[in-house]
Amino acid sequence: MVKKHNYIGKTYEEALNKAKVDLQELEENLIINVKEEKKTLLSKKVELEVIEKIEIREYLKQLIKNLLKDMGYEVDIEISISDNIPTYRLYSNNDALLIGKDGKNLQALNIVINQILKNKINNTYRFFIDVNNYKEKSDRHLENLAKKLAKEVKETKIEVKMDRMNSYQRRIVHNALANNKYVYTESTGEEPNRCVIIKPRS
Repeated sequence: MVKKHNYIGKTYEEALNKAKVDLQELEENLIINVKEEKKTLLSKKVELEVIEKIEIREYLKQLIKNLLKDMGYEVDIEISISDNIPTYRLYSNNDALLIGKDGKNLQALNIVINQILKNKINNTYRFFIDVNNYKEKSDRHLENLAKKLAKEVKETKIEVKMDRMNSYQRRIVHNALANNKYVYTESTGEEPNRCVIIKPRS
């Protein structure tokens, strides 16, 4: 269960300050929804619905565990946080099936959990689900591939078109080569066939 707190003020800032003082939290640790905003000639009123991110982290852990239990999986979950974004690392009785071919089952699980949470809190909240470090290893492999192809492009001066990737994977490639002096990256094509092209700098 995610606990939601309501705060009312004459302005957004006033209501937010009440929330920060009451919950003893920084704004970056809160999810804030404007529940109601009224403005008349004589008065103003803003009502905020505020959720602490630490509550969401615990709710997500239980949500993932319960959903997978209903699907027949027994899982242990570890949570690690980097840049205020939690990763839920799962260890199950059938990691291979939970990951699926090319990580498709894991990707589907991320999408389903994301949608359930979005409906629950009426807002977005960034998190990742990984299974036995599969995602971490996959991300590292993609980074290394991007750097290897960039080296080829630098030497041959011929652009390289990578295989189609989802938006998360494309972002990994763009970030891996963002500071490269010799090549730059562009996304091209339409979903779901969108991909990255690595091009030589002139």
